[in-house]
Amino acid sequence: MCGETIRGPPKIVRVEGAELQVCARCGKFGTEVQQQRRTDIARPAGARPAGNVKSPAVIPSTYRKRDMFDFIEGDIVDDYNVRIRNARMEKGLSQKDLAMQMKEKEHLIQKIENRDLIPEEGVRKKLEKVLEIRLIDAPDTDVEKKVPGTMAPTLGDLTIIRKAKK
Repeated sequence: MCGETIRGPPKIVRVEGAELQVCARCGKFGTEVQQQRRTDIARPAGARPAGNVKSPAVIPSTYRKRDMFDFIEGDIVDDYNVRIRNARMEKGLSQKDLAMQMKEKEHLIQKIENRDLIPEEGVRKKLEKVLEIRLIDAPDTDVEKKVPGTMAPTLGDLTIIRKAKK
């Protein structure tokens, strides 16, 4: 990730869903993959495997370092910038006032409202709390329970009904 040649054994980490071979310093930017290393991963020119390693040892781990995608509760709505802007204007707040209430920078609010930046989890929660809106697409369990469903008999139900009539 840093562009330098990898010295020593490379680490395989998952960053935003992609598995990458990185140096020890860049390993902290993702979640280390705890599986046997694959041989089909392309190496940068000049990088060689360290020593005569025949089968790298897999380190059993009960604790896995979590990355930011493990904490996301649901997908953010597509019109998050419009919802934020409308809620801010309904409350009569300027971008600067909203930023001060959230203890964030005004530039961050501008970028989010211009759709240049998707708010991170912490910022999203602050926005939801201050503006009293929802920005994730998680289905509400209460709504799902109240929706009546149509129930059609299955083939098994029909055989039970016929046996009962005889």
